Amino acid sequence: MKVVELTNTDFALRHFLLPLMRAGRARGHVMVGLAPEGPLLDTVRAEGFRVIAVPFARRLSPGAHLAAFRALADVLRAEQPDLVHAHMLISGFLARLAARRAGIPRIAYTSHGFHFRQPGPWPRRVATFATEWLGGRFTDIMLTVSADDAAAARRLGIARRAEAIGNGRDPALFRPDPAARARLRAALGTPSERVVVVIISRLARVKGYPELLAAMRALPEAELWVVGERLASDHGQDLAPLFAASGLGARLRMLGYREDTPAILAAADIFALPSHFEGLPMVVIEAMLAGLPVIATDIPGPREQVLPGVTGLLVPRGEVAPLAAALTELAADSARRAAMGEAGRARAIERYDETRVLARTLDLLGL
Repeated sequence: MKVVELTNTDFALRHFLLPLMRAGRARGHVMVGLAPEGPLLDTVRAEGFRVIAVPFARRLSPGAHLAAFRALADVLRAEQPDLVHAHMLISGFLARLAARRAGIPRIAYTSHGFHFRQPGPWPRRVATFATEWLGGRFTDIMLTVSADDAAAARRLGIARRAEAIGNGRDPALFRPDPAARARLRAALGTPSERVVVVIISRLARVKGYPELLAAMRALPEAELWVVGERLASDHGQDLAPLFAASGLGARLRMLGYREDTPAILAAADIFALPSHFEGLPMVVIEAMLAGLPVIATDIPGPREQVLPGVTGLLVPRGEVAPLAAALTELAADSARRAAMGEAGRARAIERYDETRVLARTLDLLGL
């Protein structure tokens, strides 16, 4: 079968969909990627996959969305895949509509988090719910990454047979690695005994950076490693002034986009992701596999990954004091961090092993 895997950024195609494309190809299918052009597509193409550029916009722009829809319709009519598998809110809606118009026999959609469950103005939440509900009317296979979202999709009539697939990462790649820890700390000039808190994410406010930077002031001896960058398609507040005014000085390490995230996680002590909204974050799975305790917000997605007091701690969304208390608690207790990290790795291997997650996803897609 020919399968089109489609998403809204080169980052998402490279980091979220490439493993699924590899797994589909291993089963004998022709896997084609569609995403906006970007440097991270080079890695996908280098593995022999064909990737077609489509000009998606991650903002409210009717003109841009119409242009993307027309481009999509042209591509799908020319390619005539057996299955279109779409991802993300706007690109997923446009792709499903274009696939129906092009007469594609099977249409699938994976939600990576329902935006109508995100805090924000009610008109935006109503609009995003309407988009998901309408998209469900021309979707044959509806998947979500979190069980919470699958239940919401069934309850709210978005898709009566929505299935949760989870997310997965390779336990052999993301693992405790003392050699990598020593090497990376030496390269960064970080003493072996210093507590390091790490966050890996886009540099967007929704990831909870204002709260995390403020909470880190309660840990005067610890470092914060920030791994990630602002995507070209990101909108909203530029966080550069926020980082500059954090008051953390040399304790704040802005590491940018990195390909060596397994080593970075192995070199850290605590993983923090105080997001305001998530689907089922891959980075939490990666941190758990690396043997790190995870501090995350008590929101859909992370709350089904983190077992409070066992694999990490959950804190209220948007609050500094509980986040600071959680960081302080774990920073002061290396034995507890080790126990939580060990429990987290065991839980991640049981629930989020990439091989099993990808196999189930392909089975649900009928591939």
